[in-house]
Amino acid sequence: MDSAKYWLPFQWQTELPEKASSGTSQSRLDKLYAKNVLFLSGMLCLLPSVLTVKLFHISLKKLGRAPLTTGFLLQTETVKAEMMQHETLLLKDERWRSIPCCRSELCLEIVLNCGQSFRWHETSKGHWTGVIASQVWTLTQTEDRLWYRTYRELDGPGRSLYPKDGNVGMNVHLKAKLGKRKKTLELQEKVSEAKHEPIETLVTPCDQDCDTWDDGQSKKDKDILMDYFQLHVGMEELYEQWSQTDSFFKKAATKFPGVRVLRQDPRECLFSLICTSNNHITRISGMVERLCQNFGPLLCTLDMKHYHDFPSLQALAAPDVEAHLQELKFGYRARYIQQAAQEILEKYGPHWLDSLRHVTYEEAKAALRTLPGVGAKVADCVCLMALDKTDAVPVDTHVWQMASQNYLPQLGKESKTLTPKVYREIGDTFRERFGTYAGWAQSVSIIISQFLSLP
Repeated sequence: MDSAKYWLPFQWQTELPEKASSGTSQSRLDKLYAKNVLFLSGMLCLLPSVLTVKLFHISLKKLGRAPLTTGFLLQTETVKAEMMQHETLLLKDERWRSIPCCRSELCLEIVLNCGQSFRWHETSKGHWTGVIASQVWTLTQTEDRLWYRTYRELDGPGRSLYPKDGNVGMNVHLKAKLGKRKKTLELQEKVSEAKHEPIETLVTPCDQDCDTWDDGQSKKDKDILMDYFQLHVGMEELYEQWSQTDSFFKKAATKFPGVRVLRQDPRECLFSLICTSNNHITRISGMVERLCQNFGPLLCTLDMKHYHDFPSLQALAAPDVEAHLQELKFGYRARYIQQAAQEILEKYGPHWLDSLRHVTYEEAKAALRTLPGVGAKVADCVCLMALDKTDAVPVDTHVWQMASQNYLPQLGKESKTLTPKVYREIGDTFRERFGTYAGWAQSVSIIISQFLSLP
């Protein structure tokens, strides 16, 4: 009798021979096969989806050959503990840290979802995951604190769940905290229960500033967040000033506090904005995601989602990039991306974009406009959101319409198109009205008007 028909998914210390011995009865093989089928069914019900796929893969590969050993099944509990997941604040994990920040100073839901940056995803209610400074972060907030969790080092980019030697190494943190498999399973139950729940109460034990933690990384992380969200700028004070100057802003500002401008990496900001030409946020986000997935280094994987760093100039300047981007549906923007990266490296060097933070607004804008695919609006957006030019005022048709309705009624009568002259006039009007932070005022006003128009 051919034993392949009776392949056993689980066996303790022995293997079924390729051919059953003459003394082996049909009924005994049937019973053994039935027991193993029941066991496999039970295991498939208990294992998470990713292990189910792995088990099926092994089952198909091994069908008719050597059975699974106990080793694989004994490793599954450890594998479940190793799987990295998007975490929530309800998990009582000391790796959650916080800094003081009121909602009136920062509203994550609007700031990360308004088209400034295109790499943030709401992974559970009120929790946003994205990449800052080559690290993957999950951010959330309570009334008076900004909470964050980073994934790096021991959480580890590129770590395999199935090493070649067959030994699944548990995360060092989990080893110290859990010890036994029973505690590992208890942790996984908490993960599955809390993973998609919204914030209800502050239950994490780290109710303190990260300055009080004894590891140097906490201070570095705090500085990164302070810089990225520009938390040194007091939005409550600016809102008050703008409300005194502008009646429209006064009416809308009370409904949408905490809207501010991000300080992004100049490279990421520039090449993301090149993708915005004749486009909408959803499609732009998809393009930026594909750009990172295909040309940026992998940072980590959470819940089967891969997070990549933004590509380097060298990666984007490669000769085959344009053709590759065409295949990825970038259209005419593919040529602009490759040529802009190549021109920066050949003419100015890899640190040129960062150096534009130290020149005047007019000089930075003029320099950016020499690049392929960079017009007046994209140059102003980069100046405002990456190069510290707070008086840069990006102008498009929406800003033109708002300016015509609220500040310059003659624009709609004198010009039917957004000419360079009209562009400058609108920018100068905002700068005269709002001063040093005119670009912030214009951007916040546009963001608020977009959210007011939502159903």
